[in-house]
Amino acid sequence: MKVKNMTFKEGHEFKVRIKPKDDSSSFAINIGHDSENIAMHLNPRFDCGGDTNTIVFNSLSGGCWGDELREGNFPFVRGEECKFYINFNSDQFYIKLPDGSMLNFPNRLGDVKYKYFDVSGDARIVGIKIK
Repeated sequence: MKVKNMTFKEGHEFKVRIKPKDDSSSFAINIGHDSENIAMHLNPRFDCGGDTNTIVFNSLSGGCWGDELREGNFPFVRGEECKFYINFNSDQFYIKLPDGSMLNFPNRLGDVKYKYFDVSGDARIVGIKIK
């Protein structure tokens, strides 16, 4: 699912509810300007690309990926709906995971407004809300 021309600004809270498939290998959430400029790529991997129960973060600028960051805390379960919250400023994204733990990822594009949201892979969106 792709959402274009939304307004997600600094100070807003983005709530995402997702249900991974029962046999999910991974899914990804992207927030940015478009498919070539993604400020935050959040990729929970159940078993994909040599990673098991790992969250991979990255960014895409002008179609070129940056350096991946990995997080071992993995509160996702195949087939179970989960929700998390995303906030950001010009320096960082702040992600509250389903277990209540917090992760940060640098806002490498440095902007305070994004309009593009995309979910791909083995999961479906149950709901999104920006407030």
